[in-house]
Amino acid sequence: MVVSPSNRIFYSRPPVDDGLSWPGIYTPDSKNSVKPEKEDQVASISRAVRTILESVGEDPNREGLQDTPSRCAKALQFFTTGYHEDPQDICNSAIFHEGHNELVVVTDIELFSLCEHHLVPFTGRVHIGYVPNNHVIGLSKLARIAEIYSRRLQVQERLTKQIAHALDSVLHPQGIAVMVQCSHLCMVMRGVQKTSAITTTLCMLGCMESAGRFREEFLKLVSV
Repeated sequence: MVVSPSNRIFYSRPPVDDGLSWPGIYTPDSKNSVKPEKEDQVASISRAVRTILESVGEDPNREGLQDTPSRCAKALQFFTTGYHEDPQDICNSAIFHEGHNELVVVTDIELFSLCEHHLVPFTGRVHIGYVPNNHVIGLSKLARIAEIYSRRLQVQERLTKQIAHALDSVLHPQGIAVMVQCSHLCMVMRGVQKTSAITTTLCMLGCMESAGRFREEFLKLVSV
C-alpha cells in the first residue's frame, strides 16, 4: 500500500515532536485505502477482546460475555471516530464575516476521551475563547472541534494544543485560549487512586499568549 504524504505522519513519529504532529492535526486523512472497513475493524477488534477475556481467566462463551467482544469493538470504534474527521470539513460552511473584535468564550463543553497509556477514560470539560479577526465561527463548531480530538487515544496536554491549533488553522483569529479540566480514571481506579484530582491544561495562541486584557477576561470568565 502506498501511503501519501498527508497520511505518512500517522505511521511514524516525526524526528522533532512538537506535541501536535503525532497524531497530527488532520491525521489520518484516511478516506480511501487507509481507513479500514467498519465490518473488518469490528471483527479484528472482537478477536482481540476475546483473547483479552480468555487471558484474564474469563470464559468468553458464557452467556454474559458472548456478545461482549463485538459490543466492545463497536464502542471502541465510536470512541476513535476522530481519527477520520477533519475540522476543515465541518467548519468551512460555518465561518462568517463579522466585524466583532471582542473576546468570544464558550465554557463547560463536556469532554470524554481515552487515555492512550491505559485505554481508560478521562472526562471533564473544555473552555474555548478566541478574539476574532473579521470572522466568527458557529458556536457549535467549537464543540465539534473538541469532539474530533477527544475521540482519539489521547493525553490531555496534546488534546489541549490540538484543539487550539485546529481552531487557529480554520479561523485565523487574533488569539485563542483553550483550557481543559479533566478527571483521569487511570489515576482514580489504579495507581495512586485519588478520586478528587483534577488536571488542568492550557494552550494560549496569538494575542492570548502574553498578559493582557483578553487573557485576563478569559481566565475570569472560566473562574480561574
